Amino acid sequence: MVVAAAYFTHLFFHSALSDSHLGSFVHGAYEMMNRMWWGILFGVVAIGVIGMIPRELIIAILGPGGRFSGILRACGAGLLLDLCNHGILMVGMKLYERGASLGQLFAFLIASPWNSLSTTLILIALIGAKWTLIIIALSAILGITTGLIADLLVRTGILASNPNRMDLPPDFRFWTTARSQFKSARLTPGFFWHHGKRALAESRMIIRWILLGVFLVALLRSIFDPAAFAHWFGPTLAGLALTFVAATVIEVCSEGSSPVAADLLTRAGAPGNGFAFLMAGAATDYTEVLALRETTKSWKISLALPLLSTPQILIVAWFLNQPLPI
Repeated sequence: MVVAAAYFTHLFFHSALSDSHLGSFVHGAYEMMNRMWWGILFGVVAIGVIGMIPRELIIAILGPGGRFSGILRACGAGLLLDLCNHGILMVGMKLYERGASLGQLFAFLIASPWNSLSTTLILIALIGAKWTLIIIALSAILGITTGLIADLLVRTGILASNPNRMDLPPDFRFWTTARSQFKSARLTPGFFWHHGKRALAESRMIIRWILLGVFLVALLRSIFDPAAFAHWFGPTLAGLALTFVAATVIEVCSEGSSPVAADLLTRAGAPGNGFAFLMAGAATDYTEVLALRETTKSWKISLALPLLSTPQILIVAWFLNQPLPI
C-alpha cells in the first residue's frame, strides 16, 4: 500500500514535492516500479508456464543436480534469460520448487540478474565491449563455482538437499515424454485460467518481499545519493569494501546499477569496484535472502548464498583493481 501510494503521489504531485525528502522517496518508488514492472510480470508468466511443465521435463532440461553439467546448464539459463533481478528471483524460486538442486539455483541467481540484453547494451555503450565481456565471463565463473560449492555442502550434509528433487528413470526419453504430455493436455480457456490464478497465488510471496525492497530503496535514496559513490570510492581495499557495503544497502535494479558501475570503472579508475557493485545485488540482495527463506524454510540455506559468493566477488574485484604489469 505504501509503495502504491508513493507511486500515485509522484504521478499527481511530483512537481510540488520535487525539492523534499518526501519527493525523493516517492520518486524512488515510482522509478523502481517503472523499471521493475515488466520483470515482475514476466516472472509471473514464467511461473505459470513452468508450473504447466511436468517436473521430469524441468529436471531433464536443467540436467541432474549435483553434477557439473547441471550447474553449467543452470548458469547458461541465467545468462540467456532476459529478466531483471526481481523477475529472475521469481523464476529461480519456481525452478527450486520443481526440483532444481541448490547449486543450480545459486548458479542461476548469481549469473543472471544484470546480464539482460538491455543491461549488456548499456554497459557496452558505457565501458566498451572488452570490459563488458570480461565482467559477463567472470559472473558466469562465479555462478558456477558458487553452485559447485553449494552442491558439495549438500552432499556433505552441511546444507539440506532440495526436498522436491527427483531422479529420472533410466529409460526416460525427453522428446517422447514431451510429445505425450502435449497431446494429453487440454488447452482450454479453463486450463489457462487455472494456471494463471495459480501463478498469481504463488507469486504473492515473492512480490511481497520485492515491494518491501522497493520501500527500503526509496527510503534510502531519499537520504543517500548513489551517484556520489563514484567520486570517492577508489581502487583501494577500503574503497572496495565501502562500495560493496553501499551496493548491498542501497539496492538498485540491474539497469540502474550499470551507470554507477561504469562511473566507478571510468571516473574512479576502479574496475573491481564496478564489478563488485554489479555483483553485490546478486549476492547480498535482502529480497533474495528473504525469498530463499520463504521457499526453502531455512535461514541456513538463505544465508549461504551471500556467505559463499561474497568472498569470491571481493577477491576477483581486488585483482581487477590491480594495475596491469607493463
